[in-house]
Amino acid sequence: FVPDAARIEQLGITPRELEILELIAAGMSTREIAEKLFVSENTVKTHSSRLFEKLDARRRTQAVQRAKEAGLIP
Repeated sequence: FVPDAARIEQLGITPRELEILELIAAGMSTREIAEKLFVSENTVKTHSSRLFEKLDARRRTQAVQRAKEAGLIP
């Protein structure tokens, strides 16, 4: 799988936001993501909320679905 780079750029998604999106899609909790990336839970929440705005999503599941439809994640 190759992410749609043009779509990522169009949406303004940062590499870190994409990384967090992939971990959300893998079913990891905010705490698990924070531990894996060596950041605080608040940092994960901030990235997630920005990501949700960019994908026009309200929930994690909706964000993952929209990201798949846009070719951002497999």
